[in-house]
Amino acid sequence: MTHSTVFFFFVSSPASSCSTEKRKLSLTKICLENRYFPIKGPIPGSARSSSSSTALKPSKVIKPCRKTGVRTLKLLQVREIFGNVISSNKGKRNFKEEFRKTQVSHPKVWKYSGTEKIGDSALERIHVDVQTQEGQTKTDVLLTGGINGSLSISEIGKVQPEFDYGVQCVPDCVWPTIEGNQTHYRRDPERIWRDTRASLQMSSKISCMKVFRKNLPLPIEDGGGIQHALISTLGSMRYGGSLCLLNLVEPLDFDPTALFIRRRIQEVATFDCTIWAADCGTNGNRAVIGTNLGAALVDVETGMTSWVLRSKSDVLAQQLVHSGNVVLCGLRNGAIITVDAREKQEGSSARLVRHRISNSPSDNTVGKSSKRWFKLSGNINTSDTIKLPSSISCLVSLQFDDQYFLASSMDGSVKLYDHRLVQRGAIQSYEGHVNSHSRIQLGVDPLERFVMSGGEDCYLRLWSIKSGELLFQDKFSDSILSTVCWRREGPSVALLSGKNETNSVSGYFDEESYGAGAWLGSHEGLFYLQW
Repeated sequence: MTHSTVFFFFVSSPASSCSTEKRKLSLTKICLENRYFPIKGPIPGSARSSSSSTALKPSKVIKPCRKTGVRTLKLLQVREIFGNVISSNKGKRNFKEEFRKTQVSHPKVWKYSGTEKIGDSALERIHVDVQTQEGQTKTDVLLTGGINGSLSISEIGKVQPEFDYGVQCVPDCVWPTIEGNQTHYRRDPERIWRDTRASLQMSSKISCMKVFRKNLPLPIEDGGGIQHALISTLGSMRYGGSLCLLNLVEPLDFDPTALFIRRRIQEVATFDCTIWAADCGTNGNRAVIGTNLGAALVDVETGMTSWVLRSKSDVLAQQLVHSGNVVLCGLRNGAIITVDAREKQEGSSARLVRHRISNSPSDNTVGKSSKRWFKLSGNINTSDTIKLPSSISCLVSLQFDDQYFLASSMDGSVKLYDHRLVQRGAIQSYEGHVNSHSRIQLGVDPLERFVMSGGEDCYLRLWSIKSGELLFQDKFSDSILSTVCWRREGPSVALLSGKNETNSVSGYFDEESYGAGAWLGSHEGLFYLQW
């Protein structure tokens, strides 16, 4: 006996568009379950325009929704009808981009016990060699710096049961708080092994920490990895700030008899001023520091210092861009100065060109100042100067295109700029950030699609870099989330090597290859966020 399959298609007048939409949704669900139509393309004959009275309106689909599964199902239904390009009242959107936003808007967050006050000033996750009783192996460690001056290394996931010292820090889910809202595919992160012997008390607060590969060894995919960490201390009433290197070339040894951190620290230079920020080039040959006297270049090998900017306003944030040829300096008075670092200075006494810059905000913002002008000296182009009404909190240059950089100020502004269009102001703004006096880091994911930041209201916020859309804001900490770092290997290397970020079998976004996991530091402790 032969069986045949019959498909029913419904045609209705505009007056019955509501019932028609329901029937289309039901038909789409059947298509998803039975795979009568290919998932990658639109259904033949289906309407593409959102203006049709019988079409499913994507503007309703992309409306924020707390139920991740429901929103994902609607996105899949729209993809079945319209394909990868989704039309909405805000223009055409890509299905994969909308699917990523859905994931980002519903993250899961864990808090680690026993991690108070260790990562509220600086935080980096690095992949290093570790010496164990079984031999040498590679593992991930967290390098943390505290406001109290503590510098420590914690091992991730490789708990060593043969030692009876140290503390296991166990992750506990703190978001989402509703038990039924937790998604099933996210795994709990690994535990942290903290050893008090693997820590060091610096002379003052750790103001900045940057990891880099010195002298360009083998690339990461060929066995090379992070070899050094640049660490700056703020300074105190008795001492000025200092610049140090943490050598990670040799395998780490967590043996209790080996005080490995102290012997790996090398002091590059000390200063009679406060060091607020620091950054280093890709090859690690030179570093730049931001102080209460201006900005200076420091030779990492010799410690020789040459000033490139002199200012009475503190340099609170810094970023090397354009292969280290340009230094972005964010000042306490709200100015963002672009300094040309290519011209070599003959010592600290070299004469710098003096400039007078307007003190009025240049980005269509309202600000008050008792002085119309401020003075500084350096090799700068005054036309590239940006002036915000409040102190600069953080600067982040995008790696895949360093013409773009993010800037946050202490009036709550978070903006995206283009070096080529700075005179026109910001090209994108991100609303909702709360700040008045704190230095809070901005965190950009490895594929540079999203930016996150804590706030003085103890909320965490996530935005789309491209659209400026606020995707997530909620509070799961009782203190400011002031530091953030991402996994440094995997997604960025895959992108640079031309690998696809989607799963080749399913065609959907592959979370494991993307590595969407961020570490957050606060006075309360360490958090781990994943979507």
